[in-house]
Amino acid sequence: MASDKVSETKHKKNPPLIDRELSWLAFNYRVLQEAKDESVPLLERIKFLAIFSSNLDEYFKVRVATLKRLIKLKKKTRQKLAEDPSDTFEQVIQEVRRQQQEFGEVFREGILKDLRKENIHLLTEHDLNPEQETFVRDYFQEKLQPLLLPIILDDTETHLFLKDQTVYLGVRLSEPKEAEARDEQFSMIEIPTKKHGSRFVKLPTVDGQRYVMFIDDIIRFCLPELFPKYSHYEAHAVKVSRDAELDIEEEVSGNLMAKIKKSLKKRETGYPARLLYDPEAPQSLLDAMMMHTGITEEELVEGSKYHNFRDFFQFPDFNLPDLKYTPQPTLVHPLLERERSIIKAMQKQDYLVHYPYQSFDYVIKLFNEAAKDPAVTAMSATLYRVAEDSEIAKALAKAAKNGKLVTVVVELKARFDEESNIFWAGKLQKAGANVIFGVPDLKVHSKLGLITRNEGGKLVNYAYLSTGNYNEDTSKIYCDHALFTADPRLTKDVEQVFNFFIDQHPDKKFKHLLVAPISMRERFMELVNREIKNAKKGLPASMILKLNALQDERMIKKLYDASQAGVKIQLLVRGICCLIPGVEGLSENITVRSIVDRYLEHARVYIFHNNGEEKYYVASADWMTRNLNRRVEVAFPLLQLDLVEQIRKIIDIQLADDTKARNIDNSYYKPSSQPHVRAQYDTYEYLRSLVPKGMKPERD
Repeated sequence: MASDKVSETKHKKNPPLIDRELSWLAFNYRVLQEAKDESVPLLERIKFLAIFSSNLDEYFKVRVATLKRLIKLKKKTRQKLAEDPSDTFEQVIQEVRRQQQEFGEVFREGILKDLRKENIHLLTEHDLNPEQETFVRDYFQEKLQPLLLPIILDDTETHLFLKDQTVYLGVRLSEPKEAEARDEQFSMIEIPTKKHGSRFVKLPTVDGQRYVMFIDDIIRFCLPELFPKYSHYEAHAVKVSRDAELDIEEEVSGNLMAKIKKSLKKRETGYPARLLYDPEAPQSLLDAMMMHTGITEEELVEGSKYHNFRDFFQFPDFNLPDLKYTPQPTLVHPLLERERSIIKAMQKQDYLVHYPYQSFDYVIKLFNEAAKDPAVTAMSATLYRVAEDSEIAKALAKAAKNGKLVTVVVELKARFDEESNIFWAGKLQKAGANVIFGVPDLKVHSKLGLITRNEGGKLVNYAYLSTGNYNEDTSKIYCDHALFTADPRLTKDVEQVFNFFIDQHPDKKFKHLLVAPISMRERFMELVNREIKNAKKGLPASMILKLNALQDERMIKKLYDASQAGVKIQLLVRGICCLIPGVEGLSENITVRSIVDRYLEHARVYIFHNNGEEKYYVASADWMTRNLNRRVEVAFPLLQLDLVEQIRKIIDIQLADDTKARNIDNSYYKPSSQPHVRAQYDTYEYLRSLVPKGMKPERD
């Protein structure tokens, strides 16, 4: 990155930053790098293409849509913004085009060729032999044709609405067979992925050769059966991504759930952020689509023959385990596994569970145990994103039915999970739980649980604090840390957080937890300032910060100040990073690395040297302005030595990763001399080594 000496005064006045939007695109490029990496098993590389595509869809629906809103502001209002959104938009589109082009090359020149080496053939409508043609026609007539409803773009179709994130075939018909047919006709056909259940169809295997087709291409092949009046057919895929930001005016009064439901309906009809189209599509077809949909040329973005590559999550695996990651069976926790009662175990000490390496079942066991325990009088939890068939939500409902006081904070503004959260909120209310729909003007992003138990006439609290959601599904792929504790220093603060949810008075005092937006920013500033002070005294001073995103300008400026004071700062940032490391006179004491591998790095960990008495915080919060100012977030300290040692070991492994770690410019981190380290694999082996001999390390 930049290394020219620059004026310290200039830095203080206007610290240099990487543009947030471009930094996010750099993160998504790291996902594409995994799809390119031939050391990654082939079917997993296909999944990384799907992740890249899914990420980019959400990016256009949220971030690009927001840029377009800003561009539409009046000129005087727009001039008040820090940067011209038009300039940012142009840079974004340019980078997206570059990545999309590389994506196509990876798919065509890498994935498809490697599939063929494994005797897997992704056929198009032009590749079929006579036997396959017969199979495809029969399949079309039986399975697909009943799901299709072609729409003719003529004078009767005055306004065609294209559904969000849905692939359509735009069809140009010519060479009419019958006199009454037009010389040229256009039609739109929705690809029925959801109704069909998959985007792909497996054809019969012959002599060990495996064949698969997009249903798009089956439809293309069978167009003569849909349009018998024509002799020539051109079919090109298009897809709309619509503005997905929910404009919700958050008030103390009013029915927030009704507003969310209303906004969700708007989302389906939101302003188009882009129309992806096949570059081979003739201009006449694009003109017809624009005329009938109202979409303008401004929204057109060149794509490829196929859209919605997120559907590659459904690509058949043909029962070929060698083309997938070697399984990592879920590990037992070396101490909790021995305990019949999680609550009684928590009376002895604190425990950290590390997902996805260790089992999420301990959380489910805790909540189910508490729901049945007659001594438990109350249970509280924050639900941000839960599994579709959530065992945690079921346990809370069971507890309410059993007469316990159950308080559940359901965040209705969890983007793209609003409908699921509305569903569970209704279920919990019917069960008798007190459901709180967040806090006005704030999004509840903390992951907390509190169980109150009557023990000999005394009320005792047990708490669960995590960096990840109460979600059995994502716990298998997201790397998170979760603390089980009965330490009154922490449980008292957790109780105060739930009191804040209930009375919504921000006058709460927290002695050990850092809680946004009440105290987190100020406490983090104090911790950084302490390192600066120690460095200026000539004492050792350092920080290790692991985040998903680093964007907040005030925190970045404080890190620049720390670097200039001589504080050594190591950053592990998976996603957005607006800080520029390695600038002489500004950030030469800062390094930034990012790890993208088979699991999603999701935990946030903050380590401060503190003149040898290190302070460790594990958190739900990134250093983004929204996390520190507009969300309820919690960072919790590790107060037990063995837990500190676990986190430090895991972080040290990640800092040593020379296999999947990237630098800020997305080059791979390659230290000069050390044995190779792949953090997610070495972390698994480390946690496996903690299981005592004689105990089976894996869950059945």
